[in-house]
Amino acid sequence: MTAETRPGGSVSDTPAPSVAVHRSGTITLLVLTAVGLSLAIALGAPIATAVIGLILFGILHNLLEIRYVMGRFSGLLGRPFLELLLALISGIVVCRLLAGVIGRPAQLAEIVLGYAILAAAARHGLDGRRRVAAWVVIGAAAAVSLSFPTYHFVVLTHLHNVVPLFFLWEWSRRITSRRGRRAFRAVQLLWVVAIPAVILLGLLDGSLSADPGIVRSVVGDGQTVLAASSPPSASATVIGMRFLTVFAFMQTMHYVVWVALLPRVAPDASAAFEARVPWVTGPRLWAAGFVAAALFAVLFGLDFAQGKALYAALASYHAYLELPVLLALLVGARSLSAPAGSAGPRRDSAGSGTPPTPPTPLPPAGGGSRGADLRPEATAAVAPEPEVGP
Repeated sequence: MTAETRPGGSVSDTPAPSVAVHRSGTITLLVLTAVGLSLAIALGAPIATAVIGLILFGILHNLLEIRYVMGRFSGLLGRPFLELLLALISGIVVCRLLAGVIGRPAQLAEIVLGYAILAAAARHGLDGRRRVAAWVVIGAAAAVSLSFPTYHFVVLTHLHNVVPLFFLWEWSRRITSRRGRRAFRAVQLLWVVAIPAVILLGLLDGSLSADPGIVRSVVGDGQTVLAASSPPSASATVIGMRFLTVFAFMQTMHYVVWVALLPRVAPDASAAFEARVPWVTGPRLWAAGFVAAALFAVLFGLDFAQGKALYAALASYHAYLELPVLLALLVGARSLSAPAGSAGPRRDSAGSGTPPTPPTPLPPAGGGSRGADLRPEATAAVAPEPEVGP
């Protein structure tokens, strides 16, 4: 069962019309293969991996992530709350555009707005003591971030690449086999936790490389890329190289999840988004992503720093829109709503259950492909384990 939030914070037991996954072995094996390939290219050429990945998949993964989040969690992101989020995120976009002009004040303003989003999410999705506790934690974290803004943005850069773990963990509830579900989750912990730990501990130092390689003409010696992913004063050290390699590896897996995996295995989220925004069809979304990638490729080639600044500003929408959902996944998973159109049992005024309406087959994912190893049935997500998270 997946609980659904009603206006006012009450919870419904209506099951979500997710696509049940009866054979997850192929999906898990493909993700494991992607982990191995991503690690190999990140170790061999971390700067080139990070830059080329950004150029090819940066904007596209932004669009696909927004589609998934707004489709899968449409009940949480209702219109009034969504409008508030968009207003706050637009303020962050302005801050990022002004950061190159006014510097630190714009960065501090972005930090304040970021924590304001979390505070609004706590007010929207929590109540009572949990809301107060969340506000206390958010306030303390904001104070630390404002005291160390440079560290804040480095941490934010790496945490953003961890985000898919929580969405994949939640998605894996629909895997009907307990063994298959555990195997799938183990692979996610491998690339999000285990491999980064191995790199940061220095066990792969002999494979690290700081050579920009084929992107030297775009980024020069690559120090700007290294500095963006490393703690202050560590960019010129081996520790900085470790953080860069972790970033390049996890960014590549980040793109694998949003561009290759979730569009195929979660067609219900894509269908829910298109029902909400009918004019943004799958082909149009992918076309927009590829056109934007071509335009940004030109901009990056002309001036990488300016192109990166503009990309970072636009990327604020997908990066900050996920924060309320993450908060709900971590502390209020049972209040999350799945896409509209549940196939669960309806209750009449007397409270008696009536048989569910036969499910309508879901369309394929946005690129026109069918979900791998999925049965196209709008069945309830299988969730034998109530918790969400690692």
